[in-house]
Amino acid sequence: MNAPPRARAKPRRALRREQLSEQVAARLRTDIMTGVLRPGTFIRLDETAAELGVSIMPVREALRTLRGEGMVALEPHRGHVVVPLTRGDVEDIFWLQATIARELAATAAERITPAQIDELEHLNEALAEAVDHHEPDAIASAEFAFHRAFNRSTGRIKLAWFLLHVARYLPGHIYTESPQWGVSAIAAHRAMIAALRVGEVDTVVRLTGGEFDDGAQRLLARLDETKLWG
Repeated sequence: MNAPPRARAKPRRALRREQLSEQVAARLRTDIMTGVLRPGTFIRLDETAAELGVSIMPVREALRTLRGEGMVALEPHRGHVVVPLTRGDVEDIFWLQATIARELAATAAERITPAQIDELEHLNEALAEAVDHHEPDAIASAEFAFHRAFNRSTGRIKLAWFLLHVARYLPGHIYTESPQWGVSAIAAHRAMIAALRVGEVDTVVRLTGGEFDDGAQRLLARLDETKLWG
């Protein structure tokens, strides 16, 4: 059997530009989701590029991505403008994440091995250490590692990818910079690990959904403070 033709590798410069575009999109997405960029605000190519220390090209590509997500709109002869973000939009995002996460949690509770549960316990202790030292970047990495291990234990890699894809709308810093959130997350993980050890599927699903309910409430409270809805 003939081997399939090899895909032509992207030039390094193209890869670098693609990575920059993703980083710019992530920054703008976070600013929109937290009310830093208000509805009706025009995002200027040159100003944004200068602020972020990049060229105009990755900003233009990032705006194209956000336009596809419905976060900005292109107005002829005026540029890209932030579209309204409603309370319902935020609730829908968290509903979708929670729905996928609960499905994964039910599968994890049935399939996870004792060794994988031990790994979760180790990862949660790493999260606890990061929270104790008030290190937001380390907290974000530890939290991501915990849920990645949990979701991989399901064997449902495609569904886990969809969850990760939706999770990019979460402005992580409002959680990782909150000591109260860190303590709450650690406690929820410990309860989940205990439930996994005895096969309490309903408890694992409930605790998983509770994390997303808590996340939605925290983001909505932040947006209420910014008077975004007004």
